[in-house]
Amino acid sequence: MPRAIWNGKVVAESDATQMVEGNHYFPPDSIRSEYFLPSSTTSVCGWKGQAHYYSLQVEGKNNPDAAWYYPEPKEKAANIRGHIAFWKGVSVEDTPGQAVEEHESGGSCEI
Repeated sequence: MPRAIWNGKVVAESDATQMVEGNHYFPPDSIRSEYFLPSSTTSVCGWKGQAHYYSLQVEGKNNPDAAWYYPEPKEKAANIRGHIAFWKGVSVEDTPGQAVEEHESGGSCEI
């Protein structure tokens, strides 16, 4: 089951992620909301729409804009509406201890 880990804590876990451009997008109900802080940062992707961001705060450490989501994606990206993806050192594992992705960039549509 894919899970996102940062600063030693699982911040999201789900067997129902959506894969887009090599990123696992986790359903909104799969995140551990206590680690997520709203951010005012936005960006635009030509085919997905406007992305919004969350910062992660885990055990006193902050990772600004480490997660992004599309609250109102364009039609072609409707399957990731509200789903959350990660970058900036957040590791996504399929099996405990086995990273499947760790992005330093947010894919093709960046801040």
